[in-house]
Amino acid sequence: MITLRKSHERGHANYGWLDTYYSFSFADYYDPRHMGFSALRVINDDRVLPGKGFPTHGHNDMEIVTYVLEGALEHKDSMGNGSVIHPGDVQRMSAGTGITHSEYNPSPTEPLHLLQIWILPDQAGVTPGYEQVHFSDAEKRGRLRPIASPDGREGSVTIHQNAIIYATLLETGDSVTHVPAPGRKAYVHVARGAARLNGQELSAGDGARISDEKEITLTASGKAEILLFDLP
Repeated sequence: MITLRKSHERGHANYGWLDTYYSFSFADYYDPRHMGFSALRVINDDRVLPGKGFPTHGHNDMEIVTYVLEGALEHKDSMGNGSVIHPGDVQRMSAGTGITHSEYNPSPTEPLHLLQIWILPDQAGVTPGYEQVHFSDAEKRGRLRPIASPDGREGSVTIHQNAIIYATLLETGDSVTHVPAPGRKAYVHVARGAARLNGQELSAGDGARISDEKEITLTASGKAEILLFDLP
């Protein structure tokens, strides 16, 4: 079964410095029908103005994955990490017993576009952790490339949950197929471009909840960048 949610159906907020779309309930956006899917709790599609960002704030017991699409994100946290995240970089923070961090667009001129992803951990109270890995376009082109997993497979960042995030870059007509294990769920988010999911049309910002499908095939209608979540 595939349940589509179009981009314009998501929650939306514009704070001036931040223009964001919420795939699931977050902050002032609340919809009991969209509280998450399996262990996937948040996909926020954020656009941040130059020189602006999120001041220091705290998290606990959450696996937070950041995926930058355009621009750069400057990160500082209470673990002593300081970095700048660019397109192709994937950042993972395990909030565990508690962390604080800030995130800013360091450019004075260029906007920032990123996906903020939260996954519920399979255990509470883990020691906070940080990881950042770069994945080239070539690694993602025409295949489902693991970028986050419970076991760090293929050099992906490691999360405390039996979930795998795949990223793919597709040219027009290219296809990739995922075969979920029995009982597993999946979620697809189109970051950019357009594609068909088992024959159903999706465009940028669209999402799909997937369960009880033997195969999941994505075929690009144009250039596309897509995340696929394999979930418990």
